[in-house]
Amino acid sequence: MSTADFIPRTRSSPALVDGLDHVVLTVASIAQTLAFYQRVLGMEAREFKPGRWALHFGSQKINLHEVGTVVDPNVRHATPGSADVCFLTRMPLTDVIAHLQREQVAIVQGPVRATGARATLQSVYFYDPDENLIEVANEVQAS
Repeated sequence: MSTADFIPRTRSSPALVDGLDHVVLTVASIAQTLAFYQRVLGMEAREFKPGRWALHFGSQKINLHEVGTVVDPNVRHATPGSADVCFLTRMPLTDVIAHLQREQVAIVQGPVRATGARATLQSVYFYDPDENLIEVANEVQAS
């Protein structure tokens, strides 16, 4: 499909989705991933089914799928390290950077300007244990 095949949504065609509930990350180690996201991003780990874990933050969550473990028959090509996720924060990025440095998490890029869903972002990028690209950003108020 090329961009020429794209049909823009018109006011008469309603959006089918309103928001994002959860994302699933395929990881090499559930335990290592839980520890990283709790320590570095302050997320809360919860077991939602026997052996199934999620990381909760705000009103969203990230479900975890350990590579090599079949949890759903509809998962075809899940591989660790293939995600690129952006999290918003109200914490100043200078504080985020200081925290990442204390946790010995290498910053890949940033702070840099990025384009968000609702606003321009000021972002820092780093990798999680599976080399998923993680972006933590502040929304920049229009001047």
